[in-house]
Amino acid sequence: MSISPSAAQAPVPAPWPPLRTERLLLRPVRGGDVPAVTRLWTDPDVRRHLGGPVTAPVIRIRQRRIVGAPGFHAVVRAEDGVLLGLVTVEDGGRDGETEVSYQFLPEHWGHGYAREAVGAAVARVLETAPSVVAVTQEANHRSRRLLESVGLEHAESFVEWDAHQVLYRRRGDGRAA
Repeated sequence: MSISPSAAQAPVPAPWPPLRTERLLLRPVRGGDVPAVTRLWTDPDVRRHLGGPVTAPVIRIRQRRIVGAPGFHAVVRAEDGVLLGLVTVEDGGRDGETEVSYQFLPEHWGHGYAREAVGAAVARVLETAPSVVAVTQEANHRSRRLLESVGLEHAESFVEWDAHQVLYRRRGDGRAA
């Protein structure tokens, strides 16, 4: 799973109406979502390729700021309202391009929810932006396959946060990297 270093701080995308897919709803984060979102920040499996669990002081700050924050979309299973993860959209996130990042709780991995949510978010971004990017660690093979499955292509590799990273891109004109 990928999340930009700045995505947890202050994305400022254009407001989105809730986004519905076949099985999911992407909507603003609500107060009742905070416990599940906090698990995303503290779960060692979720955070394996994201620098490890977030520290308690940072969690307290994030908990106060996440509810209703622009760009943060709770991914909720439509049939029962269970929060599965987050998709973050940051306009001008990386070198001026819109950046998409995501985290999902481990018990919801392997069901195609992340692919469905990220694919819908990428499609929504490309309705108005010329391109979309996502970054993940080179070692995060599951995340790389997900990005490729929603039409992003490897565009560059670099080292950031003391780890090898890969940037994926998709252009709105149908071209990838």
